[in-house]
Amino acid sequence: MLTFQQKIHILESFPQLERRDVSLGRVNFHYEGSIYDKKTVGYHLHPNGNGFIYAGRLDRPDVNDKGFVNIRDFTEPELRQLVQQSIDSLSGLSTSYSGSPVPGIGAAAISGDTSGLGIQAAISGENSSEELWHDPEGTSLLLKPEDDLWYVYAGSTIEMVFETREEAEEYLREEGFAP
Repeated sequence: MLTFQQKIHILESFPQLERRDVSLGRVNFHYEGSIYDKKTVGYHLHPNGNGFIYAGRLDRPDVNDKGFVNIRDFTEPELRQLVQQSIDSLSGLSTSYSGSPVPGIGAAAISGDTSGLGIQAAISGENSSEELWHDPEGTSLLLKPEDDLWYVYAGSTIEMVFETREEAEEYLREEGFAP
């Protein structure tokens, strides 16, 4: 079994992936070049050795109901191969994936102010579920669904992650933010 650091090193060796540290010491890796709404390749890599790689567009028997494969006991070659297959499937390069891209999903163009907290977002698509929240001081946070979770971003940094939209909205309201 690979250690947490070895798994992180392997995923960091793919220059097309962007590392995002999340709660409880876990790490996600996103592929912004995805032609699909799905962008997460590495999900919740944890210091205890657990972690998942997106394989929802691959024909694999070990894919869970959310489209991920548990990589806890993977060898380095197995992990490298699965990560590459995941990236290829999200790029439209793989012939072993199924489904079609989700066109017009609102992608936010985010730029932080000098404090790193303000957000200017241009959200395209009328059905986007991304939403900007503002506080009285002018700080903005982006609420965005991703991988069946709700992320609150301050600029490009993940502020909080919630299992439901309701939990995320409750948190934002308690912190003084409004849509």
